[in-house]
Amino acid sequence: MFRAVQEHTGVYADNGHAVLGAISWKYQTSGKIFSSPAVCHGVVYIGSEDHYLYAIDEHSGKLLWKFETGGAVHSSPAVYNGTVFFGSFDGFYYAVNCVNGKLVWKFKTGGEKRVGARGLWTMKPVNTYMDDPFDFFLSSPVVAPDTKNPVVYFGSSDGNVYALNANNGRKLWAFKTNGVVHTSPALYKGKLYFGSWDTYLYALDAKTGKLAWKFETGKQPVYHLLEGIQGSPACAGGLVFTGARDGFLYALDAASGKLKWKYDAKGSWVITTPAIKNNVVYATTSDTYLFLGLDAQTGKVKLQYKTNGYNYSSPAIAGSIAYFGDFTGNFYSVDITSGKLTGKFSTPARLTNAKNVLDPEGNIDFAYMTKGKDLAFYATTVFGMNKLYKLGPIVSSPAIDNGVVFFGSADGCLYALTLK
Repeated sequence: MFRAVQEHTGVYADNGHAVLGAISWKYQTSGKIFSSPAVCHGVVYIGSEDHYLYAIDEHSGKLLWKFETGGAVHSSPAVYNGTVFFGSFDGFYYAVNCVNGKLVWKFKTGGEKRVGARGLWTMKPVNTYMDDPFDFFLSSPVVAPDTKNPVVYFGSSDGNVYALNANNGRKLWAFKTNGVVHTSPALYKGKLYFGSWDTYLYALDAKTGKLAWKFETGKQPVYHLLEGIQGSPACAGGLVFTGARDGFLYALDAASGKLKWKYDAKGSWVITTPAIKNNVVYATTSDTYLFLGLDAQTGKVKLQYKTNGYNYSSPAIAGSIAYFGDFTGNFYSVDITSGKLTGKFSTPARLTNAKNVLDPEGNIDFAYMTKGKDLAFYATTVFGMNKLYKLGPIVSSPAIDNGVVFFGSADGCLYALTLK
């Protein structure tokens, strides 16, 4: 397996396959999975809401070991030099031995949490604090390799981005933003790029943590109180690409931070990490349910495919095929040369519950799903989300290795699908 994990390009050195095959295996955890898998040396690593990081044999689906934390593991793991790095809602970032699952070190942040506000998005009761139900992820680490002093970078709900010595967990520097940082940093040409809930995309000198530039995404009254940057950036060709909750996908000059173009998603959040191949940026949208291919230099739409619901799973590309999931529990393979669907897998939960949750066309319609309840109330949103979870939503982003695609689901399962 190969993926440019530092730059987040989303491209795997697999020839790609036109058709999704059968389930090779699945592994059931005891909590929802929002974490994305990492595959290394025959092992799949993934976190679960049940507080564990799991190490699963890539070929058999058997548990090799699991490591318990004090909170949900919504951070996606990064693997380097025999160590797996990840964060937990217990407020720690961990380094664990890949072979035996033993703790190498842990680093305490100022605390991890979901974003939220009183009267979120003007919902009632206006004086009640409400967690954002769509804030699924914690920051996932990225590692700068070095034979003696590798560095691991990650963000935190305490507003900081940290740089630690990957060998021993010693803090090298921290950079403070004015918001929660749940995005995963991208490392590109000596700079570290990440977004914050304060609406800014930041570029730092990776060695010193000094600010190179910052770019402010859009704000709107009330609704954008918590509408910062949730999706992680990707870098290629001298550009950095990032989506935001203001409804745009941005392309910025990586050296200067100047805007090159922005794509208008018509009010839909863009919160996944783009994939980049052959000067085309592939991204998904939430409320408009789109998978898009955009010219990397101009932002012109080259292809699009509409799914059945919110897209929070970042696309992974192998050969000419893009793979990703949606919130209805569907997992798709789409040909990036034509924009046509080549395969679709539905979670067992979706197959069982779709008729009782989705609209007659099989799509998410929040008003239809919560009919008879007042959408002005936060309790209605929570009710709707709980119904959606019955579908086994795929928020986890896929990883590809040896003709198999791996991804997690909110049904608690890690799936391994063969590719034909």
